This record gives sequence, structure tokens and C-alpha cells, in this order.
Amino acid sequence: MNIFKRARIRYLLHRHAIAHGLWVDVTEKLAVLQGMSAVEKAHLRELTTLFLHEKRFVGVQGLQLTDAMCLTVATQACLPALSLGMGCLSGWIDIIVYPGAFRINRDEMDMAGIVHHQERALVGESWPHGPLVLSWEDVERDSRGEQPGRNVVIHEIAHKLDMLNGPADGFPPLHYRMPITEWTSALSAAYESLVRRVEHHHRICIDPYAATSPAEFFAVVSEYFFCAPEVLSVHFAAVYRQLELYYRQSPLLRARPD
Repeated sequence: MNIFKRARIRYLLHRHAIAHGLWVDVTEKLAVLQGMSAVEKAHLRELTTLFLHEKRFVGVQGLQLTDAMCLTVATQACLPALSLGMGCLSGWIDIIVYPGAFRINRDEMDMAGIVHHQERALVGESWPHGPLVLSWEDVERDSRGEQPGRNVVIHEIAHKLDMLNGPADGFPPLHYRMPITEWTSALSAAYESLVRRVEHHHRICIDPYAATSPAEFFAVVSEYFFCAPEVLSVHFAAVYRQLELYYRQSPLLRARPD
């Protein structure tokens, strides 16, 4: 990082600093941040400050966004990028927040060239260079950790990371010295096993939505990695290890600080 970029970042952190009281009030309520060290939280606060400066929050259908609501979204959005840097969250600006689940009505073409009409309710959506779309009702519920392994903000940010090197396919750009074969082997085997268990109506340990596609599998296991790491590490140890290498974080240690 050159001297001019560092100076600009220092200026932004000072000029747009998050009020201490607001930061404490919001972050103490976020279940996913429990167990983080003071150093990690300080770095997360810096990333969140830059994120809030760079992004534009838009409430729709009459939803009035407060500073606390925007901070709630931004903090969780920055958590996956804690050791990756703000660069992985660039290239898009808008965050559109609905009061609750929103409906989509569109035609989409599959890989065989067949057009399918889609009409369904969503709680989150992300586009490669377009907005991040969220349901506030779900963001708020997930922030409290009411459903283990569930966090719509992290889910959609995982899609954003996945799309940094093309269409979402469960294969984000890996770091230097992360063997592609090991990533592919670990995630493909786990995904295929999950699909078989879902097809045969066997009991599964994570959200069955993960069996929808490799892209959704990556997004869902990313949720579990941060929000229920003990579940992921027990049932998909190889996947947990690959995500630990990719995100450069160890949520399991936060869950077991002793």
C-alpha cells in the first residue's frame, strides 16, 4: 500500500469515524461477533468505517434506515473480509434493504439454453457488479443468532466473493499456495454427499438449501463457518479447513476461547 493510499485511509477513518456509543451498542448485540479479540474488533471497525463511506444504503417500501441499521448490515458484511481487505468488497455501491422478504419475477436461461420463468420470495440477493439486496426482518433476526448457522448478510457477501472471478460457482479466487485440487476435492465431495442425503431424505446437519448448487453450498457453509463453526468442523472438517485458509480466520477458536 503506497503512502498516498495510507494517508487517504487514515483521513477517512478520522473524518467518518463511527461514534463509540453507536459501535458498542450495535456490536454487543451481534451474535456472530462474540468471542472476537479486541484487535479483531478494532480492525473490523476500521473496515466497517470504510465500507459505510463507500456504500449507499437505500430503504424501500417505506423502510426508514437508521444509522444503527446500516451499521448492523455493514459490520456483518465486513466480517468475511476481515483478513481479505476492502478490495474484495469493491466494484459495487448500493445496498437495498426491504422491510421483509421480497418477490422476484423474471426469466432466466439455464446452461442448456432453456428459459425458465421464476417467481419467488427472497430474503437476500446479490449481483456481480450490482446491488446487495436484503430483507431487514431477516437481517435483524440473524443478528441475534436465533437460528444457528444462519446469516443472510454473510450469505450474500459470500456470493459477492464467489463472483470476483466470474459467475457464482462455489469457486472464489483462491490465495497463493492454496492448491485448487484441495479446495475442489473438499468442497465437491461434501456437496455431492449432501445432495445424495437430501435426495434420499436422510437427516442432514446444515441447511438443505446448500444442496441447490455449488454456489449456494459455498454461501451456506460460509454462514456456518462464521455463525456455527463447531457444526461445520464436526460434519465437514475438510470444508472448514479450506474456508479457514480462504477467509484467513478461525471462528472455532472464538467459539472456544479457552
